[in-house]
Amino acid sequence: MNINLCRACVLLTFATLFASCTTSRVTTTEFSGATPLQWSARLANSEMTRLDGKLNWKPGGTAKWDYTAGLFTLSLLKLNACVPDPRYVAFAENAIGSFISPDGTIQGYKPDEYQLDALNPGKTVLALWLLTHDARYQKAAALLVKQLETQPRTYDGGFWHKQRYTNQMWLDGLYMGAPFYAEYARLFGEPAGAFDDVAKQFRLIGEHTYDAKSGLFYHGWDSVKVQPWANPANGCSSNFWGRAIGWYAMGMVDALDFIPTNSPARPEIIATFQKLCAGMVKYQDPQSGVWYQVVDAGNRPGNYLEATVSSMMVYALAKGVNQGYLPRDYVPAIEKGYRGIVKTFVFYDGNLQWSLTQCCSVAGLGGSPSNGMMRDGSFDYYVHEPIVKNDLKGVGPFILAGIELQTLLSNR
Repeated sequence: MNINLCRACVLLTFATLFASCTTSRVTTTEFSGATPLQWSARLANSEMTRLDGKLNWKPGGTAKWDYTAGLFTLSLLKLNACVPDPRYVAFAENAIGSFISPDGTIQGYKPDEYQLDALNPGKTVLALWLLTHDARYQKAAALLVKQLETQPRTYDGGFWHKQRYTNQMWLDGLYMGAPFYAEYARLFGEPAGAFDDVAKQFRLIGEHTYDAKSGLFYHGWDSVKVQPWANPANGCSSNFWGRAIGWYAMGMVDALDFIPTNSPARPEIIATFQKLCAGMVKYQDPQSGVWYQVVDAGNRPGNYLEATVSSMMVYALAKGVNQGYLPRDYVPAIEKGYRGIVKTFVFYDGNLQWSLTQCCSVAGLGGSPSNGMMRDGSFDYYVHEPIVKNDLKGVGPFILAGIELQTLLSNR
């Protein structure tokens, strides 16, 4: 490890954690009576109250080392950078830190499953290391990144989504693994070639899943074209699931935080991000301003306006403008999207509690979920997964969207 590089990059990465809140002016623009940052705090505080320690590991408990906990706790730490509150850091330390032993081992983490999902809490691990300098966080991050040394790959070098999803890349995986991989490399100067590898992952999934006709990206790709859900001609799944595209968008805009400015990888990732955003904005619902569960199916019977993709896209679009990857021409769509989220999905539950509704609980490819439907990538499958409220896959991006939109509106 290059110690001087590590020290310099700690400062850079710590600055990245706080970058969204360094504006000189504070926006007073309100959406249904509150600024974006106030909405982020409202939902964060409500969700912490609802969870009340449920994400913390304890012997015999039900908490798991989980990508959704990683997403939510990272959003809390970024919110803390804007509106400091010791509860946010304490919640993240209790939820993620409770899994990590002094030697860096992680309760419930199984490296031989090769789940990219399991890497996502590593982002919070690195953020906590930057905040606390607790050595166990650095050790845990090193353990997680080591998984990628032997992660199974497709014939052209793409990471399998999981060991049990053989020869498959999913859009979801690019959010789970790539920003963590890039941040670790930026902080510690290893592993060698990490930035090129990150760029390769984005390039491959983009090349294999992009549909030029719609301007959208399919959820998954089977490199050997044998899965029941895979198109035998191109290996892709058959529909454009909103949240999967949202994961991909967030993965790109977050990974770019850590890829050096002189890296040849940056222009191609930015170009793919721009292509994704241009495609998704075309399908923004003109009435509500948000996005559908199956993006291009509109108001087809069974389809519905969905909170997680809408929050993810507003976050990614706003951050894209803030970072200069997108022109300010996107601002009206961003504001319309955020206003639509607050109006369509956010409800007051009483007792100072707020909820985010109309979240798709989960969706994947292959096998069958508890509702008995095959996870075949069909329209019927996607619209029949349970719809819930306060799913962390929506709450986390909603918090992040408010942070980025606050910055965007403050920089007019």
